[in-house]
Parts: sequence; C-alpha cells; structure tokens
Amino acid sequence: MTLELSELTAISPTDGRYARYTWPLRESLSEYGLIQHRCLVEYRWFQCLASESAIPELPALSEAQHRAINDLIEGFSEEDARAVKALEATTNHDVKAVEYHVKDQLKKIDGLAPHVEFVHFACTSEDINNLAYGLMLQKAMKSAIEPDMKEVIDAISELARDYAGVPMLSRTHGQVASPTTMGKELANVVARLKRQLATVQNTPILGKINGAVGNYNAHVSAYPDVDWLTLSEQFVSHLGLTWNPYTTQIEPHDYIAEMFQAITRFNTVLLDFDRDVWSYISIGYFRQKKVEGETGSSTMPHKVNPIDFENSEGNLGLANATLSHLAEKLPISRWQRDLTDSTVLRNIGVGLAYSLVAYQSAMKGIDKLQLAPEVLARDLDESWEVLAEPIQTIMRKHGIEEPYEKLKALTRGESLTQEKIESLLASLDLPPDVNDAIRAITPANYIGEAEKLVARLLTD
Repeated sequence: MTLELSELTAISPTDGRYARYTWPLRESLSEYGLIQHRCLVEYRWFQCLASESAIPELPALSEAQHRAINDLIEGFSEEDARAVKALEATTNHDVKAVEYHVKDQLKKIDGLAPHVEFVHFACTSEDINNLAYGLMLQKAMKSAIEPDMKEVIDAISELARDYAGVPMLSRTHGQVASPTTMGKELANVVARLKRQLATVQNTPILGKINGAVGNYNAHVSAYPDVDWLTLSEQFVSHLGLTWNPYTTQIEPHDYIAEMFQAITRFNTVLLDFDRDVWSYISIGYFRQKKVEGETGSSTMPHKVNPIDFENSEGNLGLANATLSHLAEKLPISRWQRDLTDSTVLRNIGVGLAYSLVAYQSAMKGIDKLQLAPEVLARDLDESWEVLAEPIQTIMRKHGIEEPYEKLKALTRGESLTQEKIESLLASLDLPPDVNDAIRAITPANYIGEAEKLVARLLTD
C-alpha cells in the first residue's frame, strides 16, 4: 500500500500531529526553502558581479534587467522548486540543478542570454549552500523561533507579576525551607530565559563566498585586478549576514553551534520550569482550568492532567538531542572539506520544530494555570520551623552564644510552634523590642525582598 504524504502519513510528528505548530517553519527550513534561498544567492551573485567594473565581460545591468531578476527572486514558487528537482534527477547534484535553473530563467530576460555563464562564477557549491542556510536560519529565527521564545518569557513574566507578593513555602532538597513568593520563583525562570534569548539574538550569522578552499583561487585566476575580499564582504553583508573571511571550502558552522547551544540552554531552563510547575500542580499549588470537552483520563473521569507541561518537557528533550548533535558535529570537518555536514544540515529544522512544539505546549499549559493561594497559606501555617533561620540570625546580631545550635536542638526534625518560640524568647536575654520584632515574623511575611526583586526584573 502506498499512502500519499499528509499530516496523517508523515513519519515525523513535526510534519504530522504537530503540523499546526510547526507550519511557520515550512517556508524557510524545508527542501523548498533550501532551493529558494540557493536560487536567491545565485541571482544576487550574478547581480553583484555585474556591478563590478573590473569584470567588463559582464556588462552592468539595466534597471529593467535588475527589476526582472528581482521579480524572479520575489516570485519564486513551488513550480520553480519542482523545476529544480526535475533537473536534479538528471544532474544528481542539487546545487548544479539550481545553477541550470537560474541560467534558464536569466536567458528569458532581454540581453542576458550571452552572459549566463557568470551564474555560479568561481563558486563552489558551499559558497551557495552556506549563504542559503544562513538566510534560512535567519528567517526561521526571526519569524517563528524568537517570537515564540519571547511569548514564553512574556507568559511567565505575567504570572510572576501577578503572584509577586503571594508567599510560598520553599523546598530545598525536597524539605521545607525559607519562604519565598510564587512570583519570585517564576521571576527566576524569566531571568534565566532572558539571558539565553539574548545570547541567541546576539549570535551573528556568518557567511562566505571565497571558492573551493577559501582563498579565491579561481577568482584571482580570472580577474586578478578585482579586490575580491572587499567584493566578497560587501556581497555577504548586503545579504544581511556577517562576512567570515577565514574558512576552508565550507563556512565552519561555529555560529550554528553557538546559537544551537544557547537554544538548548533556553530549552533546558524551560524544561526545568515544566517540571517545577508539574510538581506544584501535583501538590495543589496550582489548579488547571477545565477545558470543555477535554478528557483527562480514559478511565478516571475526575482527572485534569498536566499534559501540556509533559508534552513540552518531552519535546524539549527531543529538540535538545537534535540541536546538541548538530552543535557538536557541524564544526568538525576533515581537512578542507568532507560531506558529513551536508546531510546533517538538512535537519536544522527538526530541532527547531520540536522546540516550537514545546514552546506552544508550555504556553498552552500556562494559560490553564490558576493559583490556589489557600493551599500555599496552609502549608506556610503548618511550617513555623522555617522561622528558625531568622530567629538564630537575630540572636547572632545580639551576641547570643551558639544561636544556631540552640535552634537546631529545638527544631530539627520537629515542628516549631508559636508556643515554642515564646518559650525560647523567655530564656533569652534580649531587649523587649527585639522580642516583639521576632514575634512579628510569620512564615507568610518572612519573604525578604522577593517582591522587590520581581519588580526590578520586570521593570528592567
């Protein structure tokens, strides 16, 4: 049985079950996207060479010719991509097929047929590929990945703002610890995510167009008087990328590794958030809004499971596995070039697609969250032992000997009650106003500068 490719028959869930999340990546990171951007680079290189007066064999283009080429770039369609694939069936070389297609299209423009051999002039395939992938990645990041990263940060920031002053019992090593606020714990996540997003955004996307081994050998042999380094830098920069003058046959992909490692760190922080929220849901700190028609369990009707955070966690793991392999493999190439990066590069969309699914799932889960402040308050009221920390700190300030040891004997493994606090204060030689200050501390108000820290972060 042969099945037509569809969302039902796709092997990868990123193109099947989760296609509603990942479709924004199709235009940039698909085979179509690769062919489109390869053609774009070939057209732009032809225009660039025509602008160089030291290459008299390729006359400067007229305005009409420039417009016609720009129309080919802007009007690129699936029909063009299919034409390239048809040529590839004969050439068995994907970039050569692009070259032939571009030549065929330029021949249709008045006056350009005699000059089509300047298409792909002095280029190795990797001159075209590295720039195409750079443009593809730039487009995908700006149009889909970074906006969703920002949405995740904004969604968690909103929760942090709303819950900045809601006291919550901390748990270090799984045991009750000094109180915090729910908003402050969420703000911690926001700060971490912002830092990694900034790294992603500040990673330059590099490109090169310097020939078979990166030295402009063919370029110089044909036109020794052209300033190829300057022309190359201008060309790459005009594409919107950052010129890399030092390469072998391939641009070494270090920037992709840097970017993907930053994305995996962002994803790891979000995965940590997913697990923490899952745990808060399990102890009742958060409730989840019921969605009409949804089923939590096929056998237990009462269930409202934290499936969105679980889905996010699972897809973040898949994303990081792929992105980490890309980051580790791509910068490695034997001598001046081997082909192992070629097949691996075709999977950059996979890691980013799983990331996109995870971000959407996390945001869907966040949208369902409802804080249960009465549950947080109950936990705090049952955990007066956390006040051992401020009491022994105040005792230190006033010169009481062995304050830590005294509180340890009183509280370790046991509950600390208001009565025990009164008994302790009666045994200490502290000024009355200090005793009053200690009595005023409760688990609910012992939150330090949590609210101020949230406000500072969200203001920044």
